[in-house]
Amino acid sequence: MDDVLSELPPSAKLVVKVLEYNGGLTQKEIVEKSRLSQRTVRDALDRLQENDLVEKDIYIPDARQNLYRLALAESDDGEEEEAAKAEALLD
Repeated sequence: MDDVLSELPPSAKLVVKVLEYNGGLTQKEIVEKSRLSQRTVRDALDRLQENDLVEKDIYIPDARQNLYRLALAESDDGEEEEAAKAEALLD
């Protein structure tokens, strides 16, 4: 993630940090927290989605908006650990 992020503009990096600290947010909330313009946030979110760093979901309270959150990087080690924990709980 860091290597892809290093090639993106500062606005995209700021959006990642805002999402990292706050969890899932709407575009309007990202604008408010980052103090970037709406157009800049929209461009940053587009670039982040193109690089699979951010996921977009439906915002349940208002379906006209989208909820943006960081994409989870899945690794084989993490999946194995989760499977082992789940199996231990079943025993």
